[in-house]
Amino acid sequence: MHLDGYPTAKLPLLLASYQYRFARDLDAMTRHLVDDVAIGWEELGTDLLDGAQPYIVEELTRGERWASRTMDHLITPDGSPPTRMTVTEKDAAEQDLEWGYVLRPEGIEVISVPYAETGPVVGWDTYPLARFSDNPGYWLVPAQAPLATPARVAGPATAPASSRPAVRR
Repeated sequence: MHLDGYPTAKLPLLLASYQYRFARDLDAMTRHLVDDVAIGWEELGTDLLDGAQPYIVEELTRGERWASRTMDHLITPDGSPPTRMTVTEKDAAEQDLEWGYVLRPEGIEVISVPYAETGPVVGWDTYPLARFSDNPGYWLVPAQAPLATPARVAGPATAPASSRPAVRR
């Protein structure tokens, strides 16, 4: 599995990021990905895998490294300062977004945007190298997340203190 070319490719990156870089601290992860970003993310990079086991990084990235990039240098057509990007149902439809992610205390809600307003929650203790289906039809609630977990799985997660959801795409 490589991060490019898969609609659900950000899910393993976010799971590994939570488990390793942020040491299962959802508040720290939310601050980094949501609160501390002025406008939005252009790309989530492999720096989110810092602290992960080398074989996990290799499997997810094929050994490539790239930095996360924010949209801090945008110029608006009228010259006004750019505003923070917030994704709503209307925006998602207008921008043809395929996938949405909501960081929840119990895991990541994965929303197949063209097909559903909500999606199943993938628990934070899910092994980042689990194989996830890219078929949007499998990501409809009340179905369970479509994955096949390899024999090696991560240990149980501790419930984070934060309960505020954070929307990422």
